[in-house]
Amino acid sequence: MEKLSFKLEVFEGPLDLLLHLISKHKLDINDIEISRLLEQYLMYLDECAEHDLELAGEFLEMAARLIYIKTLALLPAPEEAEGEKKELQGSLIEYALCKKTARALSELFCGNDIFVRKQAKIKAEAVYRRIHDPQVLVSAFNNISLKKIPPAEQGPDNRFQVIVKHKMYSVTTKVIFILKQLYKSGTADMEGLYDGVTDRSERVATFLAVLELTKSGRIYISDDNSTISFIGKRKERKSS
Repeated sequence: MEKLSFKLEVFEGPLDLLLHLISKHKLDINDIEISRLLEQYLMYLDECAEHDLELAGEFLEMAARLIYIKTLALLPAPEEAEGEKKELQGSLIEYALCKKTARALSELFCGNDIFVRKQAKIKAEAVYRRIHDPQVLVSAFNNISLKKIPPAEQGPDNRFQVIVKHKMYSVTTKVIFILKQLYKSGTADMEGLYDGVTDRSERVATFLAVLELTKSGRIYISDDNSTISFIGKRKERKSS
């Protein structure tokens, strides 16, 4: 037959076990029945022993303390027993408060020894008590009542006027210009292409047009980069 096994609760110490027994059997912590508490405590120790669990010395010490209090209660003068009982009750109450505080702190624990307290509730006062100069209030009211012009109705932004008025030159326009110069004379002076050119956009378009014509094989640039001419003109010069 298979042997039955039981799972026993694990307690942090004898006071933790006593609090559990007091709560489980609904005993009054301010007026503990030592006899009943001792009976339940010893039953737990017996169950632990049956399951080959090692009992810490503090658990056995508490058992001896309970037996001592019960023994004193049986003597003709129980004053000493009452004092020992009140001391035990005080320890249990203090331990119970520590456990309650530990549970509250665990809810506020964020890690790395950081605790965040709950948000404080601040009572809002419905009456506005600040005193202002009447002119300040009039000025604030006038500012609120001013009609704001929607963005669509506002005039053009002057910041873009320079960009709009700025003339743009395309590379295609400059390619046509260079080809016309070459058709007239067959060659063109490189610096002459930039004569009278002051606009940065026009200079960039002229430079890109020369590169495009060179890349497509329409023109070639002299070794000293001073003139440009058609490819056919270059062959004539070599043959002559």
